Amino acid sequence: MRQRYLALLSMFASLPAVALTFQTRVENVEWKVEGDQFECRLIQPIADFGSGEFVRRAGEQATFQLRSTSNVLGAGSATLLAAAAPWQPGRGDINLGAVRMARSGVLFNSSQGQASRLINGLLDGRSTVVRNYTGEAGRSMEVRVLPVKFNRAYGDYQACAAKLLPMNYDQVRQARVGFPGGGIDLDADARARLDVIIDFLKADPTVNHIELDGHSDNSGNRLTNRDLSRRRALAVQDYLKAHGIPEEQITVRFHGERYPLAANTNAANRARNRRVNIQLDRVTPVEKPAEVAPHKPAEPAATPPAPAPTQTPAAQAGKPAA
Repeated sequence: MRQRYLALLSMFASLPAVALTFQTRVENVEWKVEGDQFECRLIQPIADFGSGEFVRRAGEQATFQLRSTSNVLGAGSATLLAAAAPWQPGRGDINLGAVRMARSGVLFNSSQGQASRLINGLLDGRSTVVRNYTGEAGRSMEVRVLPVKFNRAYGDYQACAAKLLPMNYDQVRQARVGFPGGGIDLDADARARLDVIIDFLKADPTVNHIELDGHSDNSGNRLTNRDLSRRRALAVQDYLKAHGIPEEQITVRFHGERYPLAANTNAANRARNRRVNIQLDRVTPVEKPAEVAPHKPAEPAATPPAPAPTQTPAAQAGKPAA
């Protein structure tokens, strides 16, 4: 594949400075939608280059990625455009700013704002263009993602996005449940936060370890505060267990007033300090060695009976042997 790219570059080296463009022929353009509860992708393969992809993770808006096993555009800076089509006279390209290119794999990852404007451009008939300039002549090289068949594919992509979880692992792995009222009961906000965590745990069984750390403010004595922090952590544990999370995956700790989020100098700060911190993790289960049955010594083989003595012919005749 790389030899093909080099041959193309050599062929254009002797020509005037014109753009070298990588795109799929219009009649061959296709879009693919892939995804699950965690991520949705809207992909256009680009002939002889790689692919352009809109990627939306759970809990986030989409970004745009350009992928290639060998980046013929080169590393460094490139310009991202929502380019007007030739059949749209009087409309100029929309410059969405610069992106930093890697050498292979995911060449860049746009911002969410850039991706949103690219999607709107494709819906409006604009192409997504990544352009840079290389060589002494400053020849333009670009990759184009075409708007052909985009509207239908975008509908399928939106249907996929509608099934995404509310949050992704990076967002849900560290959470906090508050007890602003000062007691140990879970309020509506706490239960809603825990429901999101429970949905994620059930969707991703590889997340198999939950740490609960209970905390208090400094309103009472230390023993009372320590007990309150313990009961708050247990209230969260009980809610998780009641919704199908195995108890053996949960570790409970309690710290009383030792680790405040804010100085206990006013009511608002004390309310922040009454909390349970939640940490999710993926832990490889420790496999127990298989139990081996105790070794039994082999029973000695039975001794075969001694053979009867053989009599000589003389003995058989009643005469002593010679």
